[in-house]
Amino acid sequence: MDLAALLLPALIPSWSSVVLLGTFFAYLAAAGSILPGKVVPGAALPDGSRLRYRCNGLVSLLLLVALLGLGAWMDFLRPTIIAERGLELLWTTFTFSTLVTLVLYAAGCNSTSDSSSLKPHLSGNLIHDLWFGIQLNPQFIGIDLKFFFVRAGMMGWLLINLSVLARSVQDGNLSLSMILYQLFCVLYILDYFVYEEYMTSTWDIIAERLGFMLVFGDVVWIPFTFSIQGWWLLRNNVELTTTAAIANCFVFLIGYMVFRGANKQKHVFKRSPKALIWGQPPKVVGGKLLASGYWGIARHCNYLGDLLLALSFSLPCGLSSPVPYFYPIYLLILLIWRERRDEARCAEKYREIWAEYCRLVPWRIFPYLY
Repeated sequence: MDLAALLLPALIPSWSSVVLLGTFFAYLAAAGSILPGKVVPGAALPDGSRLRYRCNGLVSLLLLVALLGLGAWMDFLRPTIIAERGLELLWTTFTFSTLVTLVLYAAGCNSTSDSSSLKPHLSGNLIHDLWFGIQLNPQFIGIDLKFFFVRAGMMGWLLINLSVLARSVQDGNLSLSMILYQLFCVLYILDYFVYEEYMTSTWDIIAERLGFMLVFGDVVWIPFTFSIQGWWLLRNNVELTTTAAIANCFVFLIGYMVFRGANKQKHVFKRSPKALIWGQPPKVVGGKLLASGYWGIARHCNYLGDLLLALSFSLPCGLSSPVPYFYPIYLLILLIWRERRDEARCAEKYREIWAEYCRLVPWRIFPYLY
């Protein structure tokens, strides 16, 4: 009964949490539309059209952090406010993602557009259509919602971490573990926005329709589950040895090298198919599939890098509990599932070319293991 009395108020969105979330989204919408940034054409859609994305996420993020820092310095807001209202904000964001999913479904059903972006794809199964969505790139007041939500999720993750860090400093329990976790996440998130244009050639943007799976995944799952390690370190003291800290840094650096290198090679190849890879002309199967560099080591080598990065975020928490390892464990399951779906799609799309590529590059994610 006491636990229910404690949790119930947090499960009812308060006006303050609604205002916080609404202000955050309003800022992102305004900043994304106004601030300068490189305009990048997206992948060609089935009807031959291309969407254009304004990649100003880094400027938007730096300005937001500066404004929040100024607000904290002027005592206009508390930097620990997110850490103090984590569960309440989680539930508010979940409610928001559910409402957005319903609006997207209704708008999609009423769409009469024949464009690849807005044409509704109804399967007849309500649960399936709500989960996966029925439109590829729905927009609101000129904003591509899929691109917008993933940007919101990555920025939200950083804001949660910074608030947790502020709470750790306030409580006087800042540790090497917390510093390493925060440093790795900051570098990863900043890197994402430095190379934001690479997002335009990813599976999510190109192939996935926008439904509950992506909306919830972007605005709820990314910020609130990727930050579990920080929340855990607030309440658990971990003493890392120098050797463990150095090893943790190596895991992060290797993961980053593989993750960023693989994604960059694929992105450059799609725009300049003859660009050199590791100083050599690219090996291409059937004129379409890259089999050089990281993509000659494993068919989804970028997933391997992502998994190593996820592991590096959890290693500062030590090995006393499985809780901080929720993210890498979940990511392993997700990426294997996504890899299977991607392989099936590629086998259908490329047929004998894909079969030849699989013979040339037999490993899916982990070289010599899987």
